[in-house]
Amino acid sequence: MLTRSSVSLDSKETRSIRLILAKGFVASASVISLISFGLAGCARQSQQETPPQAIKQDVTQASKSLHSSPHPSRDEGAGGAARMLVSLGARVTGTPATESARAFLLEEYRQAGYVTTLQSFTYNKYEDEGSSLTVGERLIEGRVISGSATGNVRAPLAAVPGVGKPEDFAAVDVRGAIAIVRRGEITFLAKAEHAAEAGAVGLVVVNYDPDIFSGTLGRNVEIPVLALSGEAGGPLLEPVQTTSLEADIAINVSTNSVTGQNIIAHLDGVTQPRIIIGGHYDSVADSPGANDNASGTAVVLELARQFSNTPFADQIWFVAFDGEEDGLHGSRAFVREADPQFLSGLSAMLNFDMVGVNDDIKVGGASSLTAIAQTTDSSIDDFGSAGGSDHVPFEKANVPILFFTRGLEPNYHTPNDTQVNPELLEEMVQVGREVVGEVIGGME
Repeated sequence: MLTRSSVSLDSKETRSIRLILAKGFVASASVISLISFGLAGCARQSQQETPPQAIKQDVTQASKSLHSSPHPSRDEGAGGAARMLVSLGARVTGTPATESARAFLLEEYRQAGYVTTLQSFTYNKYEDEGSSLTVGERLIEGRVISGSATGNVRAPLAAVPGVGKPEDFAAVDVRGAIAIVRRGEITFLAKAEHAAEAGAVGLVVVNYDPDIFSGTLGRNVEIPVLALSGEAGGPLLEPVQTTSLEADIAINVSTNSVTGQNIIAHLDGVTQPRIIIGGHYDSVADSPGANDNASGTAVVLELARQFSNTPFADQIWFVAFDGEEDGLHGSRAFVREADPQFLSGLSAMLNFDMVGVNDDIKVGGASSLTAIAQTTDSSIDDFGSAGGSDHVPFEKANVPILFFTRGLEPNYHTPNDTQVNPELLEEMVQVGREVVGEVIGGME
């Protein structure tokens, strides 16, 4: 249950939201097509054309698994969509579960009246072949954090207090050592960057739970980075235990080519949106990804449903990104293939990631957009740094971004990530609606 009152659109009395309620807008029929960015944004096929055979087969095959499961009522809103995505299992990019998720989302956007397009991209993905940490005579099984350097490094082990912030590394001399820190609070990439800046030659991240976890850095780094379970790695966090201990990180991986597909939905004829609203629909291996990120995917879908018959819909594209967990590959591909004029025409990119657990809403990004979010709900926390999710490539392309999250929680990247609170999702939808209304209203 929520610990504070849900946001009420009516109570805000914003002119732009009343405009939504006062006017109607009939959406066009939907098609599936390949995406191609040009000067005018997204060039799609005619509605009379047959979609490419590969896409037809993909959607047809994926739909078979959906027909064997109960379809969530659209009256259930974001909660029903999240439940459907979780029921498909771990949505790892390039797997049948992700194909099923894609078929479900394509159909839902089509039913809401949108043109749907698929953008394919290919990247190389790590497959862990048995990475480990050896301390003395003890071999500890670990898991490579995607983006890690590969190979073996032998050096003294240095326990760093805290979670790997700059002030944590300032408390210990890790030059020429393998640093070991606790998971949490900041991104894996930030931990690795701080370790390298402090002179460490390797980094070990210990889970706050007894189990092992999967993670990604978002880009390649120059030092090996290994994940350990809390049970195996916890004792090594004690400085007394690591004094004068020699350790060996072994990062053994193979690289496989993976193809992901972003889903893009918009009204027919909208080639230059003012706002992109997105969230990733893939998850890590062994995790159904309820909070990370069926929650954000479902919020984006519900926003699309609620905006579909309003004048605001012709200002927005909705995007479900693939490949986020392996390094933001879907959003990187979107930005990379977009024409510069398309990107410069955007007033905002709103990203929803991990929004179904924890009461408090957190935002990060452009100061003008965080200020708008806080006017809709004064309890929203501006956490400063925008974190590592699909908004990052847009931010680097100078698109104003606003990142919505509720922060980390114990089930993050584990098989236990199976539940979200539907009331929290609905609250996020309402806040998202108000922010969009304010942004578009401010452009008039």
